[in-house]
Amino acid sequence: MSEVSGTTRPRVFAAVLAGGVGARMGAATPKQLLPLAGRTIIEHTISAFEACPEVDEIIVLMVAEYAPRVEELVAEAGFAKVSRVLPGGATRTDTSVAALTALAGAADDDIVLLHDAARPLVSPATIGSCVAALARVDAVGVAVPSADTVVRVVAGPDGEAIAEVPPRAELRRMQTPQGFRMGTVRRAYALATADPDLVATDDCGVVLRYLPEKEVRIVPGEETNIKVTNPGDVEVAETLLRRSRGPAPLHEAAL
Repeated sequence: MSEVSGTTRPRVFAAVLAGGVGARMGAATPKQLLPLAGRTIIEHTISAFEACPEVDEIIVLMVAEYAPRVEELVAEAGFAKVSRVLPGGATRTDTSVAALTALAGAADDDIVLLHDAARPLVSPATIGSCVAALARVDAVGVAVPSADTVVRVVAGPDGEAIAEVPPRAELRRMQTPQGFRMGTVRRAYALATADPDLVATDDCGVVLRYLPEKEVRIVPGEETNIKVTNPGDVEVAETLLRRSRGPAPLHEAAL
């Protein structure tokens, strides 16, 4: 717990998850280390949590062989809230578990925000909204409405066929961060890791499956909070960054 004006509040931990290598990018280094507007992707991501006043501490989980490079970037950038850079796991689930293990000393009432390092445009406002929502519920996920119709398909003898068209108004596209009271997400992952049939790519999904009595509240996200996954996504992120910063000063535009 943290002291604030004579009162106590839960500590807020952010775990920036970068355990994967991003094979779909086809780059020689993990996508989190690709340049984006003069900084690496992971620096932009950490910066959003560093700038959020609700966040007390940040840990970063990185592909083991590149963790020393991220430590250098953190030191060079002067990120004061980053306490540790640790090796991530082989899968997204393994990396989430590694983050929770690293935060074993946190109280059950503390808050953890799990965020994909490959979402460098997350805003401090979205992060703060997650923390605010966790004053009322034990689990939240950031999401935006689906502009496209989404269908469920089944495999047929000649290819896939549409099996169902869920109402679009009920559908959302999940983003990160996903936030939890520490005790809730610990219990969910304890049950999940004991399940030999576990298949998970999403922390909210783990809570929904293993603690179905828990409400997972939606926090409205932003379309700009994209995930850099495929070739071309860096250029999209560059464009979104330029738009968020407004027009360049005349002396810069002339360069």
